[in-house]
Amino acid sequence: MALNGVKKEPLLIAGNGKLSCSIAVCLLQSGFPVTLYTENKYDAEENIARHFAALIRYTAQTPGKKRLEITDELYSGLSYQLAVIVTGEDVLSKKSLIRELEKKLSPGSVIAVNTESIPLGVLQEGAGHPERIIGVNWAEPAHTTYFMEIIANAKNDRLLVKQLAHEAKTYWGKDPYIISDELGIRAKMMAAMTREAFYLVENGYASVEDIDRACRNDPGYYLPFAGNFRYIDLMGGAGAYGRVMKDLNPELSKSAKIPAFFINAAQQSDGSAENSKGLYEYQEGDMEKWEETFREFSYRIKTIIDKYPFKYLKEHSFE
Repeated sequence: MALNGVKKEPLLIAGNGKLSCSIAVCLLQSGFPVTLYTENKYDAEENIARHFAALIRYTAQTPGKKRLEITDELYSGLSYQLAVIVTGEDVLSKKSLIRELEKKLSPGSVIAVNTESIPLGVLQEGAGHPERIIGVNWAEPAHTTYFMEIIANAKNDRLLVKQLAHEAKTYWGKDPYIISDELGIRAKMMAAMTREAFYLVENGYASVEDIDRACRNDPGYYLPFAGNFRYIDLMGGAGAYGRVMKDLNPELSKSAKIPAFFINAAQQSDGSAENSKGLYEYQEGDMEKWEETFREFSYRIKTIIDKYPFKYLKEHSFE
């Protein structure tokens, strides 16, 4: 197959929850017709309606509502060039959806499946066309972030992978990178930072609130401008940081266990804060306010990331 954004051919998204909805909005913004295949049409319609309202409020853009179809049933003989799978980190659910789509899509279609902790090769096992199954991770909300992580291994058609990256960069407003391995890097970096945060909280060095302040007010301040390596250059270079890490790295946590306080929070909230029992305490209606605030923030921070550093560097000479 050949992905060709110029033709703006229909795309399929299969999954439930917030991320599948914001991916739909992202692709609609790019001018593509989208079919969202989900178990709960009502929740999806409500979620996407909120995104449409925010688009109008913060960008004055008109959403492509007429190009969207939401369905809870798929028929055979589908002609989508690309299907995007969005599920939780469960091998059986991902492979089941892959099998269902392989039966209904043409052999040339690409299936892009999100995977943070499941090796791509595991998801390709037993597939009729493993070369067309590619790992693709998104950030929520997908339509206001540049993030896209593409995971490919030796089984994949490298031309297809490059075409997907080109499509994402040229038409979807993404800044994609390709990982030639079984797993992506985003989850690994997040897990390393979270493991140290677990250790600090569990051993009484800091509270959950302290950890969030430290992350938000230092790396949270510069990361929208530059990644870790660029920041090291700006703040004194590798020599200075190397001396610090030589002494500090041996002290960092190497634990392979999840601490009790986090397991307890996960059990109470079932992995979310929507029932007011997350890592913080919430009153009724608090989460709705947080979500609306985050939605506004995602639009405002995007305007800053849009300009710095790339557009700024093009507009200013430093000679």
